[in-house]
Amino acid sequence: MKKIIIFIISIILLISVLDYKYFNNEVYNFINDNYFDKNYKIVMNENTLIPNEYVYKNYSSYVNNTNNFFPKNKQELLNVYYTVLNNGYNDFVFYCSNEYDNCLEEIENLSNDADTFTYINSLIHPFNSFKIIKSNYDNDKKIDIEIEKKYSEEDINKINEKLNAVINELNINNYQSVVDKIKVFHDYLANINIYDQEKENGTSKYNSDTAIGALFEGYAVCSGYTDAMAIFLDKLNLENIKIINEEHAWNAVKIDNKWYHLDLTWDDPITLNNKNIIKYDYFLITNDELLSKNDDKHNFSTDVYNFIK
Repeated sequence: MKKIIIFIISIILLISVLDYKYFNNEVYNFINDNYFDKNYKIVMNENTLIPNEYVYKNYSSYVNNTNNFFPKNKQELLNVYYTVLNNGYNDFVFYCSNEYDNCLEEIENLSNDADTFTYINSLIHPFNSFKIIKSNYDNDKKIDIEIEKKYSEEDINKINEKLNAVINELNINNYQSVVDKIKVFHDYLANINIYDQEKENGTSKYNSDTAIGALFEGYAVCSGYTDAMAIFLDKLNLENIKIINEEHAWNAVKIDNKWYHLDLTWDDPITLNNKNIIKYDYFLITNDELLSKNDDKHNFSTDVYNFIK
């Protein structure tokens, strides 16, 4: 009997070595995929487990950072997506819990729910935001998230170099007041940009909905102004997020433990004579001041941005 056990163990070890050396663990993966309880299995590229340098703090209770990658309900599912995006991962694989009966149905619904992912995108750093996000899944409740970022590595390097040069050129670090630092950059962006009116009808040749358009091309729409400002605020080590509704986007920044609204798009208005003017109607205003304007363009979800008072 002892000889039989030793023989079986030897065979198992031999198969394991051969599988590892010649078959890239395909035998192990087949057995694991078909005979082990999938509720306790999660597959991830270990490289994706390292968050990048652009991770934001978790401000909103709408979604939360999580280390639970076996969601049992929709909220836990959204938390997974938020965590993956906020950490800057490019791909991620997880399993829904066996208790989560309608998991695949809700993922299918989410794929048609642009608002939810737009909100999540607004709560993370622009460099971690997505252009396209895909969720592939199978009947085993294995979910494979693939993310195409809004900004490539080349874009990120280009933007960082540009902003560092602008900060030096404008002597922004010489200003003692945070408000003055923001004002200098606020005015700089307003002076070098024109609102891209052709973006809405799809005829624009500019990347005006990104920081590339705002920093390099001189044409921006609200998302371009907002991204450029968000990246600048991050360089000042100021907590900030973007606020988005169905029609508009602007920044919110935390200064001295209080949140303020900042809308460069509306401070850089289109004029009838095309004269370049700068306004400060939406420059670091409180929540009450924003709401008192009652302009119908700055309404926002208090469920998503529930931390802004």
